[in-house]
Amino acid sequence: MATEAAKPLAGVRVLDLTNVLAGPFACHQLAHLGAEVIKVEAAGRGDLARNLGADPDLNARGMGISFLAQNAGKKSLTVNLKTQEGKALLKRLVRTADVLVENFRPGVMKRLGVDYEVMKGENPRLIYCAISGFGQEGPWVHRPAYDQIIQGASGVMSITGDAESAPLRVGYPIADTIGGLTAAMAIAAALNAPERGAFLDISMLESVLATMGWAVSNYLIGGVLPTANGNENLTSAPSGAFQAADGLLNIAANKDEQWELLARHLGREDLLGAPEYATREARKTNRFRLKAELETVLTTRPARDWARELNRLGVPAGAVLSVPEVLAHPQIAERGLIAEFPDPPGLDGPIKVLRTAVKINGAAPAVESPPPALGQDTDALLTELGYGADEIADMHEKGIL
Repeated sequence: MATEAAKPLAGVRVLDLTNVLAGPFACHQLAHLGAEVIKVEAAGRGDLARNLGADPDLNARGMGISFLAQNAGKKSLTVNLKTQEGKALLKRLVRTADVLVENFRPGVMKRLGVDYEVMKGENPRLIYCAISGFGQEGPWVHRPAYDQIIQGASGVMSITGDAESAPLRVGYPIADTIGGLTAAMAIAAALNAPERGAFLDISMLESVLATMGWAVSNYLIGGVLPTANGNENLTSAPSGAFQAADGLLNIAANKDEQWELLARHLGREDLLGAPEYATREARKTNRFRLKAELETVLTTRPARDWARELNRLGVPAGAVLSVPEVLAHPQIAERGLIAEFPDPPGLDGPIKVLRTAVKINGAAPAVESPPPALGQDTDALLTELGYGADEIADMHEKGIL
């Protein structure tokens, strides 16, 4: 259970009108930081992620793993925004809210008659966050955007892999998650403004480019074209992934003293006197010859043994782990990153999901409730908004809810 100190957004109400990943992931951060997050889902079908994931049975139930992964702690209200009654309901809800997040293609909310200008009229203090692939303007504004499209358009794929395999997609939806984190950061900042009320335009493409740091800056400032270099770190050597007896070992001997400690620990002091390895620039130029020399020793023992010894010496190193291996490791298992819900609605047993990568005063922010069944909070929220039982029943009958 999260302490109140770990809930800095307590008292903030967020309307989550988003689908699939970037928007839900943004609101996932806000929920864990204490905000009340209400998923406003399309009547009859809900978030598309409810039907996505590796378990076909859960997909059929509308509780797909892709949905479960980032919707714990939220409430679910279903509404048909194509009806006048549905629009009126959303406007009434907006009057009670601090934040609205949507990730429709630009122009959709305006066509529905519930865009920022309309909602600002209902609540001038509203923070309205629109997440899209390319932003709210520009020549690509109306293009559909999914994670892989953004990965390709941003240049990420062009520098992922090596000379033989690139362009290559990063192995998880990096553009969606970076877009979501960017949105959550912007929302948190807007909530702290002396006078609330803002329109936040979050472009997934720009969010990804903004995180590409050195790869982009080397080109902008140095005129150096980014290239795909596989597991090699071009800023230093020996720095990259090396073959050990049982798998790959990452080593980042980026300082001269780390390189010297590494060579001595491997019993390869002879390399220290070789002119081709005498300086950082020389080692970078001859990185693959150096790698082959070091692997003559590294391949004799397991990666984790080397990692323990090298880290004790002050040489950064770590075995390349699988997802199950890192989740089971005490470094993750004992720090509160994984939450378990024993009896989530619509499921037959417990589920485990990730929280956020934040600790506040030593506590991992958490939510108390599992991912919601579609529309499970609709009636309660409408009652809170002042709708009577007969009105709610009539709206259900008409397909508005």
